[in-house]
Amino acid sequence: MRIRPVGAHALLLDCDDPDQVQAWRAELWRRRETGELTATEIVPAAATVLLDGVPDPAGAAARIAGWTPRPVTTTAAVDPVEVPTVYDGEDLPVVAGHWAMTVPEVVDRLRRTEFRVAFCGFAPGFAYLTGLPAELAVPRLATPRPRVPAGAVALAGPYAGIYPTASPGGWLLVGRTDLVLFDVHADPPARLTPGTPVRLVSREREE
Repeated sequence: MRIRPVGAHALLLDCDDPDQVQAWRAELWRRRETGELTATEIVPAAATVLLDGVPDPAGAAARIAGWTPRPVTTTAAVDPVEVPTVYDGEDLPVVAGHWAMTVPEVVDRLRRTEFRVAFCGFAPGFAYLTGLPAELAVPRLATPRPRVPAGAVALAGPYAGIYPTASPGGWLLVGRTDLVLFDVHADPPARLTPGTPVRLVSREREE
């Protein structure tokens, strides 16, 4: 892990892999809660953690360099958010081909996976969900769809995600949900935030 200054009051932690990002995100949140770290925002991404609103970046960087993050546990400390999902995405056969499974086996694998929000981005409320092994990573569509409906459950690379609003998108569609993932009037507005455990539970198709 490498610490770099960003502007006058921010630091960027460059991490070796997504597991290290999650370990540092959790450690920095914990240190902030105990008063050992002052930062307005702690924002994880795919390979970095940004600390913004740091009053003394040089002092904070020296302290962080002396810390060792605790290993990320696979046991959820809080109940997972259950996302009722109808598994009828048009790209299920494509995913089955990549995974060398049948479509029912793909659905069963997704239902049983313990996902966790790694980071958020792309659109308000869009969470990148980790939990699938690296060998099940899938490519994006060669040509993105001009419109993916809100609630579409999809896969790309090693991540799963749920479109909170309609937008263009190149992820492979495996299902859909009616769960509202972003509400500007809620606190917090995003239903899924970094570190949140998630399960894509089956919901029967409406007749």
